[in-house]
Amino acid sequence: MAGRRKYDDGCAVAHGLDLIGERWALLVVRELLLGPKRFTDLRAGIPGASADMLTQRLRELSESGVVRRRRLAPPAGSWVYELTAWGAELEPIVTRLGRWSSRSPTLRRDAAIGVDSLVLSLKALFDPEAARGFDAVVALRLGEDRFLVEIADGRLGIARGQTERADATIAADPDTLSALLYGDLPVADAVRAGDLVLDDPGGLVERFLRLFPLPEPAALPNDAG
Repeated sequence: MAGRRKYDDGCAVAHGLDLIGERWALLVVRELLLGPKRFTDLRAGIPGASADMLTQRLRELSESGVVRRRRLAPPAGSWVYELTAWGAELEPIVTRLGRWSSRSPTLRRDAAIGVDSLVLSLKALFDPEAARGFDAVVALRLGEDRFLVEIADGRLGIARGQTERADATIAADPDTLSALLYGDLPVADAVRAGDLVLDDPGGLVERFLRLFPLPEPAALPNDAG
């Protein structure tokens, strides 16, 4: 990490920013929170970062002990990047930052959102009280990506992958699901437009979508009275 500008401060917060405060670094962590990824998948998840920049950040995060590179077992055999056990401890920090930022009155609600960002927003905004008495496994099909969302006893679990035992399945692009969750897009309208496909024999999806309410926006200084 020679040549990087550092705070050179004994404060642990400052040291944490030395480790993950460079531009794109925390977004690399975000992209790996739901499991390992190949370099090409990371680039797809962070399209604003050039290949050289992403390579540099991965090298720095590896040297810091946050990320490691390994080869998958045959027959895949590809190289992937993943968080170390210590790096994975950043998950509550990332999701809490996401929840805090979701209160920003200047957040662009109409901007495109990546698949992993959208799925992690479920962790950030999950309301255990709203989920009281709701136990279900919901499968998300977001393009080529598959996720399992399991809710039980007021707790939320999310894993990358697919299952045959889902109680309901939601198939949509990330922007449509985002509009269903955080916008004002009615389920019936999305289905009618062909942007949403549901397998929902128990009628769970409508309630599921209400388990992730946006927090009250923070007031701008000139709105505070």
